[in-house]
Amino acid sequence: MKEDNCLHAALICMGMLYYSHAITTEKLNHGRPSLHGHHEKGKEGQVLHRSKRGWVWNQFFVIEEYTGPDPVLVGRLHSDIDSGDGNIKYILSGEGAGIIFVIDDKSGNIHATKTLDREERAQYTLTAQAVDRNTNRPLEPPSEFIVKVQDINDNPPEFLHENYHANVPERSNVGTSVIQVTASDADDPTYGNSAKLVYSILEGQPYFSVEAQTGIIRTALPNMDREAKEEYHVVIQAKDMGGHMGGLSGTTKVTITLTDVNDNPPKFPQSVYQMSVSEAAVPGEEVGRVKAKDPDIGENGLVAYSIIDGDGVDMFEITTDYETQEGVVKLKKLLDFETKKSYSLKVEAANVHIDPKFISNGPFKDTVTVKITVEDADEPPIFLKPSYIFEVQENAASGTVVGKVHAKDPDAANSAIRYSIDRHTDLERYFTINAEDGNIKTVKALDREEIAWHNISIFAVEVHKQHQEAKVPVAIKVIDVNDNAPKFAAAYEAFVCENARSNQQFITITADDKDDSANGPRFIFSLPPEIIHNPNFTLRDNRDNTASVFVRREGFSRQKQDLYLLPIVISDGGLPPMSSTNTLTIRVCGCDSNGSLLSCNAEAYILNAGLSTGALIAILACIVILLVIVVLFVTLKRQKKEPLIVFEEEDVRENIITYDDEGGGEEDTEAFDIATLQNPDGINGFIPRKDIKPEYQYMPRPGLRPAPNSVDVDDFINTRIQEADNDPTAPPYDSIQIYGYEGRGSVAGSLSSLESATTDSDLDYDYLQNWGPRFKKLADLYGSKDTFDDDS
Repeated sequence: MKEDNCLHAALICMGMLYYSHAITTEKLNHGRPSLHGHHEKGKEGQVLHRSKRGWVWNQFFVIEEYTGPDPVLVGRLHSDIDSGDGNIKYILSGEGAGIIFVIDDKSGNIHATKTLDREERAQYTLTAQAVDRNTNRPLEPPSEFIVKVQDINDNPPEFLHENYHANVPERSNVGTSVIQVTASDADDPTYGNSAKLVYSILEGQPYFSVEAQTGIIRTALPNMDREAKEEYHVVIQAKDMGGHMGGLSGTTKVTITLTDVNDNPPKFPQSVYQMSVSEAAVPGEEVGRVKAKDPDIGENGLVAYSIIDGDGVDMFEITTDYETQEGVVKLKKLLDFETKKSYSLKVEAANVHIDPKFISNGPFKDTVTVKITVEDADEPPIFLKPSYIFEVQENAASGTVVGKVHAKDPDAANSAIRYSIDRHTDLERYFTINAEDGNIKTVKALDREEIAWHNISIFAVEVHKQHQEAKVPVAIKVIDVNDNAPKFAAAYEAFVCENARSNQQFITITADDKDDSANGPRFIFSLPPEIIHNPNFTLRDNRDNTASVFVRREGFSRQKQDLYLLPIVISDGGLPPMSSTNTLTIRVCGCDSNGSLLSCNAEAYILNAGLSTGALIAILACIVILLVIVVLFVTLKRQKKEPLIVFEEEDVRENIITYDDEGGGEEDTEAFDIATLQNPDGINGFIPRKDIKPEYQYMPRPGLRPAPNSVDVDDFINTRIQEADNDPTAPPYDSIQIYGYEGRGSVAGSLSSLESATTDSDLDYDYLQNWGPRFKKLADLYGSKDTFDDDS
């Protein structure tokens, strides 16, 4: 508190000092001689008048952060024309005028009404003007002046970062630069020592130091070891006022990490490693691991392993696992316990990257002895060869020896071996093997043309240890025997022109043989001895496995013979040779003068010989006309209407028996079988039609009773009407059968109602009254006259 009061007193004193200086300057300005009316001669005798500046003032200062009870007097403005009678009015404008700075319009005194902060704004530009108080007429031109804010030490130093991180290699020399820290002070660096900073170290001695003026941190101790301590925490202070008493300060924390250098060689923790491996292990299998420790990290701690000596250099190898930094010992070749039971290796571990600065700390490598013991294992049998190739002739007799395989037990027990064939490789069972001695024999004859190579597999198994087995591939080649005769290479069919010339070649043939090349070509072509002097064709062997066929004579005729069959004998080059007779089909064809094929049909040739082109066209036209007539006839016949309903049985009209009487009531049924009117198809609900095709089969509706077999006409008609109403296949119109006459030889004549009405009849139709209500109309028409008269 006392320090603050002293500071305020000092600031007030400084302000009064500046104010006194301004007043003194102002008084001096009052004593300055007036420049009004000063004359100066110019060119050509012209008198120039220079106006004298009327303002009397200096640059003003005001101390920042002043917190007194009264406004601070900044300065006073005064014009030389001011006589003190109060007629002049001073006006202030510009930055902060009326808000921060106010002016007494009579005296010209300027005061600061607010506390100022230089760090926010260092100066203000204002404009002063003197005017007539009554008329506001400017008495002097306006003039600018500056009010500067005087700095005080009110801002402590601040570092750019609150925390710094830096690295420096371990074992660095004293004075090695680590990092530079920088602080800034908001105070005015041009005034006093408020912004003059000095750096010092508060924490981190005696390992590090800092330069007071620059803030550079340097190492202070030699040979700092990362493996002993890797990280350091340093606190740096920046103080203003040049570091003197009363200055403000700020601090920052710096974390310094020692980076690794390769200053430590790898070391094995033990001098000898013991390992063991089974003799059944395969090359590439891991035997064991060794590890040399290196306290360095990163690439400085990388270690490479190698075998530099020992009797197992050829049997083992070592690789480096860079993830675990271990040396992996692996098997390089197959081991045999019975041959050698132990091996010794000398393994070296060396740093991959070496720093020349610390080469004197070397050597950066170490060695260790690795002893490997071979363990005995029960091994499977071993064949003397990795594979076998045998040969056997085709068609060899069953039981022919093909070859022999042999395997042995590598163990000291030397167990007996049994052999067998993997039947998955010999599905047809062409071979068998002796289980004791390994002799392979044929089971049936082999055909090279069917299978030229047989690839089988043979198992060898220890007698007392069935799980120990070995497998070896055996390839058996079937040697060719000349057992196939050559044949035509294709189904040849030759063509000869009728006008062919003598000795003209018309086809070249070749042959094919299923046997191997040693028993196949070269092929020999010839004609059979009995037709060697064939009058029509001859053959020439080209001696390149082909033969050419020639025409021996001229003048072939299709009328006489249009087809020739020429037998050709083909022999191969085998021992003994084999031959076959093949037939070449030769057709005689018509050709033009250039030898181009026209036709090979004998009938077409005959027509061309007997008829001209016009005659052939006329014949074809007649044939077409006849075909058209036949088609029209068939079409018209099909358009003839046929009965809509076809019964499987004959038409019922053919079953009607003609009799002399036209009536007789129930007696008529003796000569007429009413069952013929009952259509069996109608009973089943289906009536075939020729004019329509039913969309579905008609089925009798439930509850519909079948047609009765009695002679009750009324029931029969009702049944037929109901069937017709429910039949979807029935025609949509009435089918009327028209008859030209009603019968012959009837003494009663016609039953027509028209004729009865115009002709007197003695017949009695009174019995119609007994036929029921349906026949009442007929009974009334044809009843007795007396009855009719009575009714009328």
